[in-house]
Amino acid sequence: MASNLPPNVHVSQHPSLQAKISQLRSESTSSRETNALVHEIALIVACEALSQSLTTVAGPKDKSPIGAEYETTEVSPNTMCIVPILRSGLAMTMLPRPVPVHHLGMYREPSTLDPVEYYNNLPHHIPADADGGSASSLAILVDPIIATGGTCAAAIQTLREWGARRVLVLSVIGADEGVRQAAREWPEGTELWVAAVDADLTKEGMVKPGLGDVGDRLFLTIGK
Repeated sequence: MASNLPPNVHVSQHPSLQAKISQLRSESTSSRETNALVHEIALIVACEALSQSLTTVAGPKDKSPIGAEYETTEVSPNTMCIVPILRSGLAMTMLPRPVPVHHLGMYREPSTLDPVEYYNNLPHHIPADADGGSASSLAILVDPIIATGGTCAAAIQTLREWGARRVLVLSVIGADEGVRQAAREWPEGTELWVAAVDADLTKEGMVKPGLGDVGDRLFLTIGK
């Protein structure tokens, strides 16, 4: 289902990801294995996405353990943050150095499937187009599943209003319909990178065949 998607959507073709997605789909995969697989998949997707989204710049001089001087390398942009959507986004970590982590809590209202924001700890900010704007240049939005796309689209809009200049969405799996909706929210400022795309949604708004409720699988709350 990777064909004919919007140009700001990238679906990985990495063989290891395809095998790990197959493992993650299984209902017999334990919570510990689910956590490990989500982390491993996120790391591979992030490597692919960030190789296209970041550049390097020369840093200050330093010395190696044998006393040889060398020029350090730094990542640009230097103002970035990770924004996990609670709960399942917490399992997706991927950057080689510490960056600010801000959290968005959202859930889908069961009858309408519309997103509802219940938690937001983005710091107070000056709009990005104002002098001294303090919002991150690149906000990396992480959530394992894009189902209807409503939650992802709402999160993108929240980050845009916060002042982020670019949003990079990293996800494990998405439904074709939902990925398209999220991609339309802010196409000039957002790119989506996913490990796999499934064709269908159930009437309850679950990706099919999908992964089930990843948050419940990670935190042992299935059936709660």
